[in-house]
Formats: sequence, C-alpha cells, structure tokens
Amino acid sequence: MLDLAREIMQTIRTNKVRTALTGLAVAWGIFMLIILLGLARGVFNSFDDFTSKREQKTVRVRNGSTTMPYKGYNKGRWIKLKDTDINALVNAPDNKYIRNAVAVKYIDSAKVSTQRDYISNGLQGVFPQTIRLSGVDMYRGRFINETDIREMRKVTVLSKKSAETLFGDADNAIGQRVTSLGLSWHVVGVYTREWNEDETFIPFSTAMMMSGNNGEVHSFRVLIGNVANEANGDKAEEEIRRILAREHKFAPDDKGAVGMWNQFTNELTTRSALGILDIAIWVIGIFTMLSGIVGVSNIMFVSVRERTHEIGIRRAIGAKPRNILTQIVLESVSITTIFGYIGIVAGMLVMQLVAAVVGESDGFKNPTVDLSIAIKVTVVLIIAGALAGLFPALKATKVKPVEALRDE
Repeated sequence: MLDLAREIMQTIRTNKVRTALTGLAVAWGIFMLIILLGLARGVFNSFDDFTSKREQKTVRVRNGSTTMPYKGYNKGRWIKLKDTDINALVNAPDNKYIRNAVAVKYIDSAKVSTQRDYISNGLQGVFPQTIRLSGVDMYRGRFINETDIREMRKVTVLSKKSAETLFGDADNAIGQRVTSLGLSWHVVGVYTREWNEDETFIPFSTAMMMSGNNGEVHSFRVLIGNVANEANGDKAEEEIRRILAREHKFAPDDKGAVGMWNQFTNELTTRSALGILDIAIWVIGIFTMLSGIVGVSNIMFVSVRERTHEIGIRRAIGAKPRNILTQIVLESVSITTIFGYIGIVAGMLVMQLVAAVVGESDGFKNPTVDLSIAIKVTVVLIIAGALAGLFPALKATKVKPVEALRDE
C-alpha cells in the first residue's frame, strides 16, 4: 500500500503544472458549493431560530366582512369577534383540533408617554400565554401574569425599542411609571423580538374594562392539536371557521367573514420550499464541480496513454488488471480530494468572514458550514474522483502487454 502511495505521488509530481491547472477547476467547484451551502445555512438557521421561539401550531383569527349572503343577512356584514367565542371554540361538541384560544384586545388610540418622550402605538390587552404564542423574549422583568389578569392591574410590558425611547435606557425601565389614557402604569417588563417591536402589552382584563366591557376583541390566537400535515392544518382552520359561523351567523365556507393566518401550514410550506432550495443548491454545486471532474478524467486518459509502455511492462511481469485499475482510480481520487479540500477550506474561511462581517440579522444567522456538511462534501469528492478515474482505469486494464511493449 505504501508503494502504491509513492507511485501516485510520483505521478502527481511528474505532471505538476497539468495537475495543478486541472485541480484548480475542482477546487473552484467545491469552493462555490461551500459558499452556496453556507448562504443557504444562514437562511435555514434564521428560520429555525424564528420558529423555535414561538408556538407553531397556531391559527390567528381576525375580524372580517362577509362575502356572501346567508339566512337573510346581506353580504358585506362586519363580523366582530367576542371574548365569549373562546369558550365556544374550546368547548364545541364537534371540536377535534382546537386545544386552546386566547383573545387580544387593542386600544389603538392610546398614547404612552413619560416626561422624556412618547410613543403612539396603542395598547394590546393579552393573556400570559401570549409570550409563547407571539415569540416574545423577556429582556428585563416579567410578562403579564395571571394575577395581573385577575386583579385587572395597571401594569405594562414595553418593547426594548419603546423603553429606550421613553427612558433613554431599557435597563432602567423596570419599576418606572408611564402615562396612558390619563392613568399611571407600572412597567413590569421589557421584551425583545426579531420582528414588530412596536407592541405595548397590558392585561387583557384591564383592556376590556377600559373599553367598556362590550365583549368585542380584535383577534384570537388559537392553539391547535392533532395535526401532522398540511391537510390536518387546513381541516383545523375549517373547524375554527365552522364554529365561529354558528356563533355569528355567516356561511361556514365564507372565507372573508373572519380573517385567518394559519402559522402551522405556513411553516410546513416554508420548510418544503427550503428543502427544495437545499436540493437545488446541491445540484448547482455538483454541476459546477463536474467541470473540474471532467478535467481530472481527461488528464487521467492522457496519463494512461503516456504510460502505455509502463503498463505493458507491469502486465508482462505479472501485474493483474485490478492492480492497474486500483492505481489509476486512486490517483484520480487523490487529485480530486487534495484540491477539493483546498476548496473546502477556502470556502469555510470565506463564510467565517461573512459571518463576522454580517453578524446576526433577522433573515441570516450563522452562515458557517458545519462538520456534517464537510463530511457530505468529502463523500461527494471521493465518489466523483472515483468516477473520474474509472473509465481511464478500465481503458488501462484493456491494454495488451505485447502491444504495449511495442508502443512508442
């Protein structure tokens, strides 16, 4: 085996320029594959981070307007959701998919202010479960709790962005007071979120009291279960619409009556699209690499032609066809692997640089290539190298010793 390795290295050294030029094509193909995989990994990591911070099996339900007449009602009727709909959804006798639901109450006109500054994003009355359903991360303090709901406390949770506007420093916001709707509110928490940091949370019960307890809410977040695929998710959405149709007297198939955003099916669709993207990147990268692999195969054909006399001598003194086959294939694998790893290292260094420069953003996180991808690329390299040397090697095994010895 050691002698075989020496022969392979001797052959590579004998044709340094030709080997280097061909190997550069392999290195470039692998380099581009690593870059593409790294960029895709940044997108995948961002999506996984986003989905891990919030409950995905949810359906957001909003007020809507009917698009068809139903039982004497004209189309265009505005459907206003009510807090009593939660009980109707969860306890419906034909409920198969709905596990829980929480309402959200907006007070859009509210302005929140301090002596330093003000924000005018309104107030949002929520339940404690909202922290998980909406992907909120607490930066300081706590979120709305059950005691706040039960006692209708005047407490608020600000976004880090809003806290910096109102107090100058989000770290100093906890325990401070803000003014809204003519009342003083105690700041109990500061949150962060990678999207929509403009919401200011207060207890749902407090928001309902300040709105006159008319029962009207702006949206629901419905937690669904017993779903494993997109078809189940669609059925859960139909079930929610059917139950609400009974409560508000609109057609069960009227999709405009209440607006819905099915986070579960949207996630499945996005993951499917990302899976297709991953396959496409591998296909593009492998075809880019093929140009270099074809070059390796060509120089191996040239090498076999130049060494016909040598092959004839080896066959004449007893070398078997499989020995010739093994040497040619291993030479091809060696060239492909050596230059392929140059491309892998260069690609990984570039992606490390990209990660350092770009940093963490909403749509792009940690684009570096991990060990598992490097192993997959290595396997591709070995297979490609073996295929590149296989046909020249088969040609070499067909060389007849007598004819080879006559070859000039």
